[in-house]
Amino acid sequence: MARVHTFGVVGLVLAAAVTAGCSGATSGSGSSSSSSSSSGAATTAASTGGSSSGSGSSPAPTESNPPGDIPDNQAFIAYQPSGGAFTAFTVKVPEGWARTSQGSTTVFTDKLNRVQISAAATSNAPTVGSVAHQVVPQLRGHVSKFASPKVSTVTRKAGTAVLLTYQGDSANDPVTGKVVRDAFERYAFYRQGHEVDLTLSGPVNADNVDPWRIVSDSFTWK
Repeated sequence: MARVHTFGVVGLVLAAAVTAGCSGATSGSGSSSSSSSSSGAATTAASTGGSSSGSGSSPAPTESNPPGDIPDNQAFIAYQPSGGAFTAFTVKVPEGWARTSQGSTTVFTDKLNRVQISAAATSNAPTVGSVAHQVVPQLRGHVSKFASPKVSTVTRKAGTAVLLTYQGDSANDPVTGKVVRDAFERYAFYRQGHEVDLTLSGPVNADNVDPWRIVSDSFTWK
């Protein structure tokens, strides 16, 4: 009886050892799989530029131009008034911009930028003095926070123009209510009793030197 009992105990011990070994192997396999999965996740996070627990570097932000920058690939088309007394000129304007007209003034807009063309009959050609003493006070009364007026003469393909540069606040955006600080370039062209004022405006931080030069240099008397 004692032998049988001993054999039974030994058998139970061996069975327990085998079971524990199998259980350990299974646990080890699961741990390895979990480790591999974690490693794979870490590799994926690294390859996509992600960071873990706030450590590591963040993805570089997408490069963007300052608000109001006119794209380098912007196309321009010739505009000539279709009627009225002041149709003897053409000027290139950005293609696709919204157009509104009232009397002898036409405005082209897109997002934060604006091109305004106004024509009038006048017997006197504009000068640096007349713009400084007549136009500047008028604008000061109409442009919010008007500032930094500078008057000079410049040469464009159409000839000499009187240039007035200044700054002012835009109107409140109807959707966001935001106000943008704008920079203005106002060119006064004159010929034979006709004056055309070409005003270009956009945010002060926008780099629109080249597009505005294209527009102002394209003005031509017909």
